[in-house]
Amino acid sequence: MTTPSALERPTGVPLARRLAARLVLIPAVALAMLPPRRIRTVLGILRRGAAPASTAQAQDARDAMCAASLHCAGPKGCLPRSLGAALLCRLRGTWPTWCAGVRVVPPFTAHAWIEADGGPVGEGVPEGYFARLVAVTPLSRPTDR
Repeated sequence: MTTPSALERPTGVPLARRLAARLVLIPAVALAMLPPRRIRTVLGILRRGAAPASTAQAQDARDAMCAASLHCAGPKGCLPRSLGAALLCRLRGTWPTWCAGVRVVPPFTAHAWIEADGGPVGEGVPEGYFARLVAVTPLSRPTDR
């Protein structure tokens, strides 16, 4: 027997933002099919030249992804949601910290999320709830690689 649940989709996301989210959804899903090492390589290239994203910018991108795609709003949509939010931030010239890791409390499951200003964005969990295994952070200076 399954437990019924309702997905909470953000409201008030402007049409242009939802369309941009739909645009980045295709490459986000394609990236999600790659092995973690390749994802990190691609994101490492894409982050170049971007300023660090603020929490508000990262939350706007995450909300747009959830508003544009039911899959991204769902519990199993964390990877395309986080990748899409990072790509959406990049379209605006910023970059959040993209993370993949595990939940540190049982049941141990894999998860992907974005962070800004040192904390997870839109996850609704306390700091330290996830353990990072892979992270692609914004470059602090243009000379960093």
